Amino acid sequence: MKIFYKTRATATGGRSGHTELDNGTLGFDLVSFQEKDKEGVNPEQLFAMGYAACFDSALSMTAQQLKLPVTSSKTSAQVGLGMKADGSYNLDIDLYVEVSGIDEEQAQTLIEATHQVCPYSNATRGNVDTRLEVTVV
Repeated sequence: MKIFYKTRATATGGRSGHTELDNGTLGFDLVSFQEKDKEGVNPEQLFAMGYAACFDSALSMTAQQLKLPVTSSKTSAQVGLGMKADGSYNLDIDLYVEVSGIDEEQAQTLIEATHQVCPYSNATRGNVDTRLEVTVV
């Protein structure tokens, strides 16, 4: 695989600690999803932000490749954390995509094709339940 880009982040203190990019440009205090009275973010929120941005970018590229006249798009990622029957933890993902400029059939084709090229989709496929929902606006 040809690598285009790498970044590195370091976390200390786990879910109740701190994480930041090693170049110092961005960092967050972390809180567990159970700590409702503390300020900070949790890893699932950070993952949701990254997945939403990545999928929306991949959607734009895929629309161009398929020659679909998408005029705008918006992607939201809802990431849940749960426990599997064997006691291990796993993520659960819903992607909500809004597109304009194309019809519903084209929109469905577009998000399915995007799901095949998005790096986050490729990283989670087969081990994380992911549902896609598209709305034409």
